[in-house]
Parts: sequence; C-alpha cells; structure tokens
Amino acid sequence: MLNRSEIFRAAAIVLLIAVFIVALAAINRRPSSSFVETSPAAASLPPDDLSAELRRCDALGPQDAEDPHCTAAWEENRRRFFGKPARPFPALAAPATAVTAPAPGGGR
Repeated sequence: MLNRSEIFRAAAIVLLIAVFIVALAAINRRPSSSFVETSPAAASLPPDDLSAELRRCDALGPQDAEDPHCTAAWEENRRRFFGKPARPFPALAAPATAVTAPAPGGGR
C-alpha cells in the first residue's frame, strides 16, 4: 500500500499537470497578435548611409569582396552590432567597379 510521502508525491504531480493544462488553455484563449508593432523612434530616424552601403556591397558579389569601402562598412556594422557607439559613416555611392568616362576628343 502507498505510504504518506508517495501520496503527497502523486498529488503534487497531478497538481503540476493540472496547472500546466490550465496555462495552455489560457494561452490558447488569448487573441493572437498578427501585426508587428514598430516603435515611433525607429520610424522617425533618417535613412542610414551604412545600410545603403551594406546593400550595395551585398550586391557586388564575390569578385569585389575586397573593396575597401565595403570592408569599412562591414567593420562599422560589426562595431554597432556589438554595442559600440556608432561613428558617422560617409555616403559612398560610387560603385567599386566604376567605368571611367572616355577622354574628350573621342580618345584618338
């Protein structure tokens, strides 16, 4: 036959299972939030030059992996990711593989 400590242990297990079931039922009854809430501070920030530069570097491909502007952009991105203060990042719109314009006079 069961002694007193085994009865208390069985009661505790049954009580724990009941609490678990009640918690699951409470979670399932809540309405699901299907929208993503954005903070107003993030929406009012000016566009980041670093983000634009990282997108440009990502589009360059492996042949331009050693572009000095891209290396600097990824380094600044790592600094910001690890919580160090952001430094101003100059906008670099010129692609790494820029084509030079022909010389005046038709290049003859």
